[in-house]
Amino acid sequence: MKVILRNDLVGVGKRGDIVEVSDGHARNYLLPKGHALVATDGAVSQAKAMRRARDLRDAADRESAQTIASALVARTITITAKAGTEGKLFGSVTTGDIAQAIHAQANISIDRKKLHVEQIKTLGTYSVAVKLHSDVEFPVSVEVVKA
Repeated sequence: MKVILRNDLVGVGKRGDIVEVSDGHARNYLLPKGHALVATDGAVSQAKAMRRARDLRDAADRESAQTIASALVARTITITAKAGTEGKLFGSVTTGDIAQAIHAQANISIDRKKLHVEQIKTLGTYSVAVKLHSDVEFPVSVEVVKA
């Protein structure tokens, strides 16, 4: 059965895509949950409008992500934390701490879920991967210093 997706669904497609799915999947899940519409002639033109809107929004998101990336790549974000004499932290630096430090020092709000880092448990300089968009991924230098 051909359906038009109304939402982005992992493994199926993105909003506005016309996809071929099994009849059972369409009848039992996609249509009742409102995730898809049956692909009629009128709905196909509506799908084109959805795809155009998605492409415009995607381009704007990519551009804003690249602007943020260019502002953050050159900076070093400093985080102060309590540490022992050997440089081992009391606790750890989390992605939430890094997101707050970026907001405080660069005035840029980034969701902590967009930051990818291993646990930081010692003083030093770390590279934190930030993925704001599917096409925009960049490193941010984070320096953890003793409070």
